[in-house]
Amino acid sequence: MTPSVSIIMGSTSDWPVMEKAARFLDEMEIPFEMNALSAHRTPEEVEQFAKGARPRGVKVIIAAAGMAAHLCGVIASMTTLPVIGVPVNASLDGMDALLAIVQMPPGIPVATVGINGALNAAILSAQILSLGDGALQQRLLDHKDSLKKKVVEANEMLAGVTFKYKTN
Repeated sequence: MTPSVSIIMGSTSDWPVMEKAARFLDEMEIPFEMNALSAHRTPEEVEQFAKGARPRGVKVIIAAAGMAAHLCGVIASMTTLPVIGVPVNASLDGMDALLAIVQMPPGIPVATVGINGALNAAILSAQILSLGDGALQQRLLDHKDSLKKKVVEANEMLAGVTFKYKTN
């Protein structure tokens, strides 16, 4: 299989966050790859990856980084593929990573999700890919329907909870 999405993390310490992205992509039947690359420790490998991703068939890159969080922007500077940044809460409650990823200079955009928002990054990548894939679009619609059902079930459960002054 050729990967459509590449999940890149600064180190395996980001795996507990990025696992949610991998699980969602797998559930949506989207081929993906995962690699650890560091903008600071392996800059040559980052450049090789970024410049070689499109020729290998990758269509979207999800990049996670904490602390200095330069990985997402460095990758975005070397490719025209969409890059989705996931700020990881490694220090300062993740705010340092969020600001580093979201504040890219003009011309080098990185779509950015919330701190530790790997699941949303995977959903966004699936939505991008679904523009040319009707079957994937249907799987996404089914996923969103399942989210609605969870809210309905939650309200049914809450309706059964009783308190002296509860009015519904």
